[in-house]
Amino acid sequence: MGRAAAAGGGAGGARRWLSWLGLCFWTAGAAAARGTDNGEVLPESIPSAPGTLPHFIEEPDDAYIIKSNPIALRCKARPAMQIFFKCNGEWVHQNEHVSEESLDESSGLKVREVFINVTRQQVEDFHGPEDYWCQCVAWSHLGTSKSRKASVRIAYLRKNFEQDPQGREVPLEGMIVLHCRPPEGVPAAEVEWLKNEEPIDSEQDENIDTRADHNLIIRQARLSDSGNYTCMAANIVAKRRSLSATVVVYVDGSWEVWSEWSVCSPECEHLRIRECTAPPPRNGGKFCEGLSQESENCTDGLCILGIENASDIALYSGLGAAVVAVAVLVIGVTLYRRSQSDYGVDVIDSSALTGNSLLLNPSMQPDLTVSRTYSGPICLQDPLDKELMTESSLFNPLSDIKVKVQSSFVVSLGVSERAEYHGKNHSGTFPHGNNHSFTTVHPRNKTPYIQNLSSLPTRTELRTTGVFGHLGGRLVMPNTGVSLLIPHGAIPEENSWEIYMSINQGEPSLQSDGSEVLLSPEVTCGPPDMIVTTPFALTIPHCADVSSEHWNIHLKKRTQQGKWEEVMSVEDESTSCYCLLDPFACHVLLDSFGTYALTGEPITDCAVKQLKVAVFGCMSCNSLDYNLRVYCVDNTPCAFQEVVSDERHQGGQLLEEPKLLHFKGNTFSLQISVLDIPPFLWRIKPFTACQEVPFSRVWCSNRQPLHCAFSLERYTPTTTQLSCKICIRQLKGHEQILQVQTSILESERETITFFAQEDSTYPAQTGPKAFKIPYSIRQRICATFDTPNAKGKDWQMLAQKNSINRNLSYFATQSSPSAVILNLWEARHQHDGDLDSLACALEEIGRTHTKLSNMTESQLEEADFNYSRQNGL
Repeated sequence: MGRAAAAGGGAGGARRWLSWLGLCFWTAGAAAARGTDNGEVLPESIPSAPGTLPHFIEEPDDAYIIKSNPIALRCKARPAMQIFFKCNGEWVHQNEHVSEESLDESSGLKVREVFINVTRQQVEDFHGPEDYWCQCVAWSHLGTSKSRKASVRIAYLRKNFEQDPQGREVPLEGMIVLHCRPPEGVPAAEVEWLKNEEPIDSEQDENIDTRADHNLIIRQARLSDSGNYTCMAANIVAKRRSLSATVVVYVDGSWEVWSEWSVCSPECEHLRIRECTAPPPRNGGKFCEGLSQESENCTDGLCILGIENASDIALYSGLGAAVVAVAVLVIGVTLYRRSQSDYGVDVIDSSALTGNSLLLNPSMQPDLTVSRTYSGPICLQDPLDKELMTESSLFNPLSDIKVKVQSSFVVSLGVSERAEYHGKNHSGTFPHGNNHSFTTVHPRNKTPYIQNLSSLPTRTELRTTGVFGHLGGRLVMPNTGVSLLIPHGAIPEENSWEIYMSINQGEPSLQSDGSEVLLSPEVTCGPPDMIVTTPFALTIPHCADVSSEHWNIHLKKRTQQGKWEEVMSVEDESTSCYCLLDPFACHVLLDSFGTYALTGEPITDCAVKQLKVAVFGCMSCNSLDYNLRVYCVDNTPCAFQEVVSDERHQGGQLLEEPKLLHFKGNTFSLQISVLDIPPFLWRIKPFTACQEVPFSRVWCSNRQPLHCAFSLERYTPTTTQLSCKICIRQLKGHEQILQVQTSILESERETITFFAQEDSTYPAQTGPKAFKIPYSIRQRICATFDTPNAKGKDWQMLAQKNSINRNLSYFATQSSPSAVILNLWEARHQHDGDLDSLACALEEIGRTHTKLSNMTESQLEEADFNYSRQNGL
């Protein structure tokens, strides 16, 4: 009896000892979770007596953060005295736990439920080798238990499909395969197919299969399968629609059998027919081949035609002779009229020449009582896009060209939208590179009146190419501001690609919607099927005076179908691409080639486009005349290069260094005038002293270079020096003055360079010489800053020191954020190669890190303790 009691007492003592030991471990764990300075790491397990360890009724599940909404992770266990979360190997603060306690009625054990919130910022700030994770650790008197690890990821779905379905035309009963690769996303997107905006249910149609890697397969095409098919991708974040693909199921026509021969006709022929109706062609199918009607002689060639057929032959012969006679007469009249014209295309209405003595005698004063309306200024679009007028138009009076005398000093000239100015090349051929592209239009008495531009061949694009491999390189379009940076390692080893880049110089394919305007050239880089392993950098110049208060600027891409879709706004947060807007260029990090452009939507009337204004001059065919051409073009190097190229063909000379004009979106027009012409030496031709350009022509001037022409006349051939001022101003806006001081003789003229800084003579640079940062130094920088650092010495500080302060989530998705930041630095500094600024940034980061490293361990611990006390830890 005493032994039993002793044994019982011993067993009870053992249980009490174990309970006390478990409570001690629990207390230590709680202290660690509370963040006190004397807490120790919780034990992985505890010696336990026979009994029940905590059992998890509910474990945390994998979760996704949508936009900026936090997610909750839950745990439930029994029996459990306490439950704490551990995330990424560190204990979560006790204050961040919310716990509930209850009693399991069936077992009488204590049940505890705990949950915590995880925010987007916490996940973005974590830079470990694996995803952000959390798990629960539960304590009871007998020991501890751990739950499964639950990962937490930021959910997203990119905008663009990796592969859109392509339209097809297939014959009846042929196989249709439409491919679809949805946008990249977390979690992976699920795909659904629509036909004519209605969902497709493959379970109800055995002929359709949508299970094969998101593709749509129709085994045997039916006529009812024709329609528009769309691939829909969706995850918990968003839904995306692909471009629609039009499927046409066609049927080729086939011939019925021949009919019976008809009875013999009076012409001794009979015939038979057959129709293309077995089946008839459908949906663009081929029409039946062969004859649909067949005839043959039905008397074995013994039939003789009647006399009425002979009379028909005579009738047709007479009609043919009449047609020939009329044709000869028309040709004769045309040749006669051509021989009477010595002047090519006359741009002046004949009534204006014969009825206005002012035109024939420039010394007469204008009659201010005469008022004629005028439909537009004589500011001509670039002559490159003009076509030669047809011969018939040479003799038609231009009834809608008019003149309005505004005052005795300021006269505005122009033509209507239909009127075009051309000069006739006396050689009878279209001028190619001919410097004599100005001709004088004379009335019958040979008095010179006005000079006009001839057409030159139209250029549609500038293009350059280069072959690049694993070492990467740089492709530059000289003097355009457009360049492409292929990073080291973007192309797999032992591979090489011929990469091209072009600028559209024809009519822009991007048609502006509403108030949206094109701010950059349309730049194409390719080949489009090339895949890179790290983003490349495309630099595109723009003409906007950058301000987020006045502009909403977008990056757009042209699809394979020729439509333009928005990639992103430059102020957006995106993980698919990155836009860095500098004052004169936009640097874009991309992972797919194609055609890109920048558009802008003015938010206020204070939105400003930067225009480059320049004046060119050249002698005319008349030795006493000198022509000035004032250009107002978008302030992009490629736009001005187009002007320079045109002027080289026309023999023009830059007379003053170009200047910037800030043109506001306030709907007020632009005035260009010639001032301070030396009296008794020069005089300006009538009606060209001041010219006005409507707002819309300037605001959307990216179509073709806009310029105004002025014609000056010397009194004597001995005058060789010209000085005057060109005033370009926007009403209620900015003004610029171009000072012309030049000799009209080429031998005495001072040359002004077209470009202050020439781009690389070699458009394609490959390997290490293409980069400003040596590869070995670049590797050391990446190795240093890619690794997360508690003291802040990581890629985020590197970005901050290089003025990259927004959309950092894009870099966080890259395998080497530092490498992508350095690629962006290379793109921004391709001209100056300012390694000093980068070195200063690295040195400043190093000093910050050194200050932290030089602190003693006790100082760091004291700082941590003070921080914990201030934040209630």
